Amino acid sequence: MASAQGGREAAGRHGAFVTGPRRRGAYRGRVAISPEYLNQFTEPVGYLDHARVGPLSKAVRTTAASLLEELAKPGPGTVTTLLNREASRAKQAVARACRTDADHVVLEPNTSTALFQTAFNLARGEVLVSTGEFPANLYPWVRAEQLGLARVRWMPPGPVTPERVRAAITPETSVVSVSAVSFRTGYRADLAALRDVVGDRLLVVDAIQGFGVVDEPWEVADVLVSGGQKWLRAGHGTGFAVLSDRALERMQPVLSGWTGARDADVFDDRVHEPLPTAQAWSLTYLSPVSAGMLATALELVELAGVGAIAARIEERLREFDSVLEGAGARIVSERERRAGILVFEVPGRPAPKVADALAAEGITVSVRGPHVRLSAHASTSPEAVKMVEAALSRAR
Repeated sequence: MASAQGGREAAGRHGAFVTGPRRRGAYRGRVAISPEYLNQFTEPVGYLDHARVGPLSKAVRTTAASLLEELAKPGPGTVTTLLNREASRAKQAVARACRTDADHVVLEPNTSTALFQTAFNLARGEVLVSTGEFPANLYPWVRAEQLGLARVRWMPPGPVTPERVRAAITPETSVVSVSAVSFRTGYRADLAALRDVVGDRLLVVDAIQGFGVVDEPWEVADVLVSGGQKWLRAGHGTGFAVLSDRALERMQPVLSGWTGARDADVFDDRVHEPLPTAQAWSLTYLSPVSAGMLATALELVELAGVGAIAARIEERLREFDSVLEGAGARIVSERERRAGILVFEVPGRPAPKVADALAAEGITVSVRGPHVRLSAHASTSPEAVKMVEAALSRAR
């Protein structure tokens, strides 16, 4: 894997890593993490909704502005250079994070597009998926089934554990699709154990609620997809898919465009054969601005280290655990195998009312069904914990 220094040098082409004065409370806590990383973030102290959208870093914003400026004043070859350079940067960064190579990576505009391609590129067979998945991991399989491309076997809601998958798999099952982290409870799937249970079937993993903040064996997935707008903090329009050799051998790139074909820039009035690499799934060029933003965001994660980010998040979540329980709230989310999501309820208080009370104090959270979802990142400061404690105290 490339060093963090390499990431800094790559981002430096756009002046991306800009340090500044420490934000109040940013470095407090027992878990050590790079100040250069923490200095990148300027979200309000009460922002606790990273599972929905991750606020952009200074580096990502600087990269976007620099690339837009290049596009505003193009010269001969500017567009081609930007498209190739930023796509290569992003694919290399994804490959390093997933312990693979760039030939197994294709850039995507979002998770949903990548999952639809997965569903439509499959050979016919049975797909096992839980009804409790985020809708982005439900609709593609249903649409594929409506066209006769797949049969969906539904698992009831609940943690997608190896035991439950083993009990649900049939001899006809050819694909198991799962979220690395549940958007409802924060449960972090045991991907290595699921790989053992799935065996030679294809394992599809939606990684968007954990990629960049939990250290997982991403390489066990046959199709790994993620958008960059949540925990990676790369912004909307950024994402990728990583395909294993098994996936490349068994799946046909039906949803494939001209940029996924051999000799894409040879315009000879013919439709060319798809490439033998993951690039075969490409429909068209991803915006070079989006590619650059994704690359910079991934290089920032390298700078800090996923382990340090995960430890910092867990430290903060334990503080929230204590405050919430002290305020009489009941934590209903996963506590042992979790990423950055904490879900709770206040007995006798509807979740929207609790969220409104928090919002009145400058605290941003999400409501998911009957529960409030709080999601902290490494940049979440101890002051945010105190804000939640004071807001719940006043609400009582």
